[in-house]
Amino acid sequence: MIKFGTSGWRGLIARDFTFENVRLASQGIADYLKAELSNSSSAIHGRKPVVILGHDTRFLGHEFTLAAAEVLAANGLIPLMCQRDAPTPVIAHSVRQRKAIGGINMTASHNPSEYQGLKFSPSNGAAAPPEVTKQIEANIARRIAENWTFKSAVVGTFKCKSIDPQPEYFKQLRKLVDFAAIKRGKLKIAVQMMYGTGRGYLDTLLAEAGAKLTLFNDVPDPLFGGHHPEPNEEGMADVRACILKRKATLGLGLDGDADRFGIVDKDGTWLTPNQILALVLYHLKKNRGWTGAVVRTVPTSHQVDAVAEMLGVKVHETPVGFKYIGALMESEPIIVGGEESGGLSVKGHVPEKDGILACLLMAELVAVEKKTLGQILKTIEKQTGEFHTTRINVAIPPERKEALLRKLAAGLDRIGSFKVEKFITTDGFKFLLPNREWVAFRASGTEPLIRCYIEAKSAANLKKLQAECQKLLK
Repeated sequence: MIKFGTSGWRGLIARDFTFENVRLASQGIADYLKAELSNSSSAIHGRKPVVILGHDTRFLGHEFTLAAAEVLAANGLIPLMCQRDAPTPVIAHSVRQRKAIGGINMTASHNPSEYQGLKFSPSNGAAAPPEVTKQIEANIARRIAENWTFKSAVVGTFKCKSIDPQPEYFKQLRKLVDFAAIKRGKLKIAVQMMYGTGRGYLDTLLAEAGAKLTLFNDVPDPLFGGHHPEPNEEGMADVRACILKRKATLGLGLDGDADRFGIVDKDGTWLTPNQILALVLYHLKKNRGWTGAVVRTVPTSHQVDAVAEMLGVKVHETPVGFKYIGALMESEPIIVGGEESGGLSVKGHVPEKDGILACLLMAELVAVEKKTLGQILKTIEKQTGEFHTTRINVAIPPERKEALLRKLAAGLDRIGSFKVEKFITTDGFKFLLPNREWVAFRASGTEPLIRCYIEAKSAANLKKLQAECQKLLK
């Protein structure tokens, strides 16, 4: 089954993600694009049928992308392929900058190396919304029913015109980032490239700004060194050790396709994506004077809300998935939009996650304020108070999962000794508690898991809520 989730279709290489299935998915996309081109009310009606294609450093990424390009070309579309593995935000920017009708990106983001993925973006460069992916899935189902086949060239031999998206992307970032401030900061930075697409992007821009760099894993590796290509606390361990040993100013990291970020402070503390989102909002409003709102997903920290309230900024809440954030960023001025899983973008940029941009903005903030990120957070928390967050995954047998979801859907009066003040069902089940504390539950769409997100105003309350949530789920 080819099903598009929150960020495209993903599957195990050779079992689910095969050349046959990639061609089938590409035909479903081609059918969708051709229908839109002929629809007079469509945003792409009458455009030159250019589609941007790219891939990350995963196994057979180049060959899978060529297979998709061959199907598109057979349908009268014009595939343009990035000349080397490319970051997700770079592909998104190229779609917009070249006024393409869409983009196909072979990436499974931060998933383990045995996975590959196909992500489709419409003409705005964002991840395709559900109303689009449902049409593509329907096209695929119809093609299967018709016993559709494709006579292809030998794998890897199809010729496709290539492009270099880097210069235009660099031009875009120079509009958004104050590189002169980074240069004045004379920063010493440890950078984790995670064997992915960010090399030649984040490191090049920081070096041009005069930062002294120590690079980790800045070569492509389809196995990502045997680890998950995710810049979480574990993934940033080498950077932390380097900072403490060499007294670096900051640690920055990217995931395999460079749409997620990881940040380590001068004292070796890994900062959560929740904290980084709050810091970006604080920086762009206070130091840059940007105007607009902020948007976050349901399970993202309310520390963002507290900073927004402090600065007089409106807050929007969306379901999980950056495509929902991106849609709002396209419709109204948004200073920054982000989510707790490590993705953000800002006003005037692509409606897609950009880890490279996030890292550069943190370097800029440190240079401008001449303080560590921890010191800046402490300044903020003097006005907002502290926020403590965690996420737990609880395995639920399939036969119990539906019953538990029905129980949560009915609402709860209390979670242990904590009174429920408001029940939100925008995405999953979120229970607002007194004093800006809350708990949210979401069922995994791919595993027998319930994800539980918890935020408290003290470490003691976080521990209590975690125990109560585990008891509730068991």
